[in-house]
Amino acid sequence: MAKAVETAYAVIRAGIVSGEFARGDRLREAELAERVGVSRTPIREALRRLDSEGLVDFVPNRGARVTAWTERELDELYEARALLESYAAKLAASRIKREQLARLRELAAEMKALAAGPAADRLTELNGEFHLTIAAAGGNGHIETLIRGFIDVPLVHRTFRRYAPDRLRASMFHHDELIEALAAGDGDWAEAVMRSHILAARTTVHSLGMTAGSGN
Repeated sequence: MAKAVETAYAVIRAGIVSGEFARGDRLREAELAERVGVSRTPIREALRRLDSEGLVDFVPNRGARVTAWTERELDELYEARALLESYAAKLAASRIKREQLARLRELAAEMKALAAGPAADRLTELNGEFHLTIAAAGGNGHIETLIRGFIDVPLVHRTFRRYAPDRLRASMFHHDELIEALAAGDGDWAEAVMRSHILAARTTVHSLGMTAGSGN
């Protein structure tokens, strides 16, 4: 049963993140069960898990849909990200390992290279890993788990596909400054940069009209 749930979760999540299941799309248990090759019970459990992560709106006996965020919900999500991720960055400044810092530098360099081309979805994935690496370096597993759920939102919205060049450059600059702050072991600096970075992303999301009813 556990393996079937994990398989169902992975397949459905991949469909959401890739954009195959669009925001607001109905997720029918029978169709998903046939697609995954499992019964409806593990599908239901997978949908509940995705609901807890904010990717799916699941109501027992009424079905499930891919989450379509309202402007207020996105505001609340980015406020929560700003609080949690800035604190995680502050913790990471005194706890980050050498190999984690090296990985952040690799990710930042690869993102800069991709920013000049069309590989926006790959850029989004690398950005997610960048943020999760900092969260993991903070050493608080509960905060890391919460941040992991938040990171999926820009994946679903394909955020970087519609970033203007100047917004991309600003985002990459924040990454470089975060690495400098972490390398220096300056928690206050890392905290401030991360907060600015997240709030700037919120402003960009609003400017792109990436909420329920926006037609995007």
